[in-house]
Amino acid sequence: MITFALSKGRLGEECASLLERAGVDVSALKEDTRRLVLESADKRYGFFLVKPADVPVYVEQGVADLGVVGKDTLLEEDRQLYELLDLKIGACRLCIAGYPDRGAQDRKPLLRVATKYVKTAKRVFAERGEEAEIIPLHGSIELAPVTGLSDVIFDVVQTGSTLEANGLAVLEEVFPVSARLVANKVSLKLKSREILPLVENLREALL
Repeated sequence: MITFALSKGRLGEECASLLERAGVDVSALKEDTRRLVLESADKRYGFFLVKPADVPVYVEQGVADLGVVGKDTLLEEDRQLYELLDLKIGACRLCIAGYPDRGAQDRKPLLRVATKYVKTAKRVFAERGEEAEIIPLHGSIELAPVTGLSDVIFDVVQTGSTLEANGLAVLEEVFPVSARLVANKVSLKLKSREILPLVENLREALL
């Protein structure tokens, strides 16, 4: 059996659709259930439904052979995994955002940056040689510059509608983000005969 760590919600639905096109029985994922551990009718695949940020943990620890997780989470978690395939779903952008009249030319010597991507933000600003005070937040990141807690935010942006509704705008796009198929290193060796054909099926399903 090949086991997957998947997240619920829209990304999980898109992932299920893609897996189905690749020949995986995902009928269990379409059931209206609160169960977090599911398996396909043919017993070839198992599914663990977890929070997006926990997907790399389950895969790295070998509980799941494969996982589907956003590139933003991979950058932040920096786990020991194999990144096998860009699934081209869940597309968004990691951006620096703030008030449009406070662009790069107006930045303070010590920039205050609110984000839930603390490690990634520290890495990005350090690589640029910019001093930044990173302020960890876990929700409503857009509120930080509005209330004066930070100068800018470093966050995932999809449509930008929440930014616009709060008078903010994207100042810079830093990374494109999409969902990636990742594998446990040991699983890829021991189950290569099952995993590699599946990866090729998924690659073809993306065409």
